[in-house]
Amino acid sequence: MTNGAYLRYVALGDSQTEGVGDGDDAQGLRGWADRLAEHVARHSPGVRYANLAVRGRRAGQVRAEQLAPALALRPDLATVVAGVNDLLRPGFDADEVAGHLDAMFAALTAQGATVATLTFPDVGRMTPLARPLGPRVLALNARIREAAGRHGVVVAETAAHPVVTDPRLWSPDRLHAGPLGHARIAAAVAHALALPGSDADWTRPLPAEETRTPAWRSVTTELRWAGTFLGPWIVRRLRGRSSGDGRRAKRPALLPVTVPSRT
Repeated sequence: MTNGAYLRYVALGDSQTEGVGDGDDAQGLRGWADRLAEHVARHSPGVRYANLAVRGRRAGQVRAEQLAPALALRPDLATVVAGVNDLLRPGFDADEVAGHLDAMFAALTAQGATVATLTFPDVGRMTPLARPLGPRVLALNARIREAAGRHGVVVAETAAHPVVTDPRLWSPDRLHAGPLGHARIAAAVAHALALPGSDADWTRPLPAEETRTPAWRSVTTELRWAGTFLGPWIVRRLRGRSSGDGRRAKRPALLPVTVPSRT
């Protein structure tokens, strides 16, 4: 960072950081990390940005595959967000995930980078079928805070605000943020980093919806979601496959950031 301006931003993570849910593979993904890079670029026009994230990656894979390339890029700003793919597995171990995050935090901050991460919302508030995952989310968030505290990592506390579980912020699969959700995540991280032009507006609830969904329709919606998204996800797990198989980082090199006229 020169004169308070970041010059090299590198994002590490999984599908959320890759941008799944904000755009598509045909037209291109944007995502919260891209949006954060654009925010940085408004005040640091010379910033260059790389995104090493790949969907489906667990925390250990992010560490094994992305940490060394990230360090080689010598970022002065880095974001590390991982652990949800671990959380969804039957053998989830919060301490193991935290160990990988701790190692990444340690290596990046030791090189002089400002590092930011975030906490995760309770998915059970959006999807009743996911309520058993609540204790896992709490355990993971607690360990993220502990690891971040040891290394001076900035934490965007997205889990603390009810708006993050508003269904309107999420894509139909309920696992990835939609465009509005990615915009809120970017704003949350920018605010946590105290970037110029950032504020706490991202915590405000969306306007109240006028109609209430009938109970029978809610049940139908849940069953449709389970068949469309949950079922195929379970099948991939049983077959030992991942949505990220064969994929590479979308932006492995540091490149200039183009700021759109409207976001």
